[in-house]
Amino acid sequence: MDARWLWLSKSVGSKRVPLELIAACAIVMAGAILQGSVGFGLGMLAAPLLVLIDPSLVPAPLLLAAFALTLLVAFSERASIDLKGIGWALIGRVPGTFIGAATLAVASQDATTVLVGIIVFVAIGLIGSGVNLSRTPRVLFFAGTLSGFMGTTTSIGGPPIAALYHNAPGAEIRGTMASFFVVGLVVTLSALAFVGRLGLDELYAGAFLLPGVLAGFAISRRIAPILDRGYTRAAVLTVSALAGLSVIVQVLVKSS
Repeated sequence: MDARWLWLSKSVGSKRVPLELIAACAIVMAGAILQGSVGFGLGMLAAPLLVLIDPSLVPAPLLLAAFALTLLVAFSERASIDLKGIGWALIGRVPGTFIGAATLAVASQDATTVLVGIIVFVAIGLIGSGVNLSRTPRVLFFAGTLSGFMGTTTSIGGPPIAALYHNAPGAEIRGTMASFFVVGLVVTLSALAFVGRLGLDELYAGAFLLPGVLAGFAISRRIAPILDRGYTRAAVLTVSALAGLSVIVQVLVKSS
């Protein structure tokens, strides 16, 4: 964990709020608005930008913030959750999570950063292709495996599941994906703890992001009905493309 986040713990309650903390919470709030309105997107939007502030904020602290958000969304949309369909995806997430954790244990920070950007663009292709896949057990299992790998390595696990549910009503998408994320994140965070990537420092950093989660969720409750009228897809694709491009440019500039 970067030393600056340990320093931030001493700044809580003081009159001077560090700029990094404000920026990180604002980024998480924007991602929470997107995920609370659409069903996914916190990782897609926040992970590439948090890497620019401090790479140690991804994946564990961001995943902790995402866990809090998914609990809120799942409770809010509990009546629309597709429990039968999401079960196979949850089974598939388990092997995907441990494959991702093993990758994290050997990958360099630059490699992980590049992977974040690549995964974002893959996600854009999945959402933008418009392919309608039948939600069979085999397809759901594969999507869950891919989501587990992506979520563990880059904090971006939503697109594979969203690709299967993109034609469902907004409440069903949000509720189903939130229930999937709640269970999946428990597995992911456990795997990160097992490989030494989730400790007290990560818990501390994740706690700093909670104000952004709460503010974003509250705002999303007002935006969701508007976005459900047909504006969600264009907004997600545009913001995700910019976020993915930003992390790839960062690595290119650093290596030049």
